[in-house]
Amino acid sequence: MKVKVIGAGLSGVEAAYYLANRGVKVVLYDIKPKAFTPAHKSENFAELVCSNSLKSADVFGNAAGLLKEEMRLLGSLTMEAAEVSKVPAGGALAVNREEFSRYITDKIKSHKNIECIAEEITKIPDGGYTLIATGPLTTAPLAEDIKALAGAMYFYDASAPIIAADSIDMEYAFKGDRYGKGDGDHINCPMNKDEYQAFYDALISAERATLHEFEKSDVFEGCMPVEIMAARGKDTLRFGPLKPVGLDDPKTGRWAYATLQLRREDQVGTMYNMVGFQTNLKFAEQKRVFSMIPALKNAEFLRYGVMHRNTFINSPKALNVDYSFKTRPSVFIAGQITGVEGYVESAGSGLLAAIYLERKLSGKNEILISENTVLGALSRYITTENKDFEPMNANFGILPPISVKDKKERKRLMAERSLAAVRQFKSEISEGENL
Repeated sequence: MKVKVIGAGLSGVEAAYYLANRGVKVVLYDIKPKAFTPAHKSENFAELVCSNSLKSADVFGNAAGLLKEEMRLLGSLTMEAAEVSKVPAGGALAVNREEFSRYITDKIKSHKNIECIAEEITKIPDGGYTLIATGPLTTAPLAEDIKALAGAMYFYDASAPIIAADSIDMEYAFKGDRYGKGDGDHINCPMNKDEYQAFYDALISAERATLHEFEKSDVFEGCMPVEIMAARGKDTLRFGPLKPVGLDDPKTGRWAYATLQLRREDQVGTMYNMVGFQTNLKFAEQKRVFSMIPALKNAEFLRYGVMHRNTFINSPKALNVDYSFKTRPSVFIAGQITGVEGYVESAGSGLLAAIYLERKLSGKNEILISENTVLGALSRYITTENKDFEPMNANFGILPPISVKDKKERKRLMAERSLAAVRQFKSEISEGENL
């Protein structure tokens, strides 16, 4: 039986390569070179559009580095291509874009089990197994068909930063909900007048990220960046996301001059979202400016805020944990369109979806990768009920916590636990194979 893979970006080629290496016949569809999205220029597959960096290479101190090692252990084509095309980048893994993309394209096009067809797919194929990996710039007709299957689709990503809970300085914060209503799931970060003024001045003068031309028309349509809101007047934020009303500071018994609320992002309470702080500031500027809030002076940003064109589905409602649709289990979907954020995260989802698809196709029993791995934690994050669902990147906050106070040691132990789980998973899925 053939598997149709739609889209030859990072997640699509990763999935196609894994399946083909296990004897599955793959038909890989991509609109290039007959047509191009507004972001793409090269005829090659797996084109890196925004940056040549695949983020940190630190396996034991950074979740992005750990994710890469997990994928290496599972035979990732992305990691193979990165190794042969890497360029000096300090503690990060960066690649020569052209060499990286060309290497992957050659591997895919020369594979005996992969047939490449340059064609726009406008409808999810009927019959057989399909894996959709069309990314944030899915063409309109197919996007509508996916939307009909998924039940909902979002056409831009307006996300606020997420903070590690243990990096919030509770000496300058307090828990509680407005007017005492709710279950106390918010952490409140008060500022006095001088602190707010310094923060405000830094915010309105901070450097913003550049938008692509095709993003400008719809990114800000439904959600205003906090820096744009601030530019409307000095007190605008104090009547908006920094409204102190109903939040009594236990230290003073009064409302502060301005108060940022942090909302719990996960059930365990390891991550908190900066409520109302969707932003288009550059990442370094987010770290500099938002750390001026006293409770966030030592904040660890698990995910920075982003605002860009990013088509993605409501995965918690639409998907099973194996990346198949609940209402149509023969159709799988992977990449940014599922709500994973980043190059390597997208490729990793394609790899994991292909592993699960191959087992289903072959009639093998389902084996899920452990939630102690970044791959497993991401797949569970995007498929766990969440009324405030937003895309997520690799970070230690999505992994089950380990009760060790020293942060460096804790991350090292989490990484070791993860790699042991990946090796176990690889052994289980490889049982009986002779590759």
